[in-house]
Amino acid sequence: MTVIAVTGHLHLTDPTVHLVRAALGRLLAGHPAAALTGVSCLAPGADALFADAVLAAGGALVAVIPSPAYRDTLDAGYTAEFDRLRHAAAEVLVLPFDTPDADAYEAANTELLRRADLLVAVWDGLPGNGRGGTAHMVAAARRAGIPVEVVWPEGAGRRPAPPA
Repeated sequence: MTVIAVTGHLHLTDPTVHLVRAALGRLLAGHPAAALTGVSCLAPGADALFADAVLAAGGALVAVIPSPAYRDTLDAGYTAEFDRLRHAAAEVLVLPFDTPDADAYEAANTELLRRADLLVAVWDGLPGNGRGGTAHMVAAARRAGIPVEVVWPEGAGRRPAPPA
């Protein structure tokens, strides 16, 4: 059994979505479906693309949700996708944090890494925004000795994050 966790950017350009989707499909094609488990927090962007790729490859999806209130923080245009992926997951673990904040995201990342044989990082390689982000997760995986596969196809780019 191969357990692959994901971390990655939320705000990908439209062309990047297609590039990353294809790259994830190729990466997961090397794993037998019956032995593939993907672990994701189901965030928009990289997490959702990875979750879809795991399901398309015939693998099992495990969702680690940072807080019971996590869905309430998502953009209204993404909630249907989140609900679809959560419903498709073979296992859903909701962490007991009142709010989805840096502590909750860091705990979710810790859970992903605890389960992972490999971390897939949809990451441009740039420094992150602190705890719970992509760069932080990559650094934690490397410190723990978990292999990291960076997926950032040529021509990929990020959209600016919407104002908070």
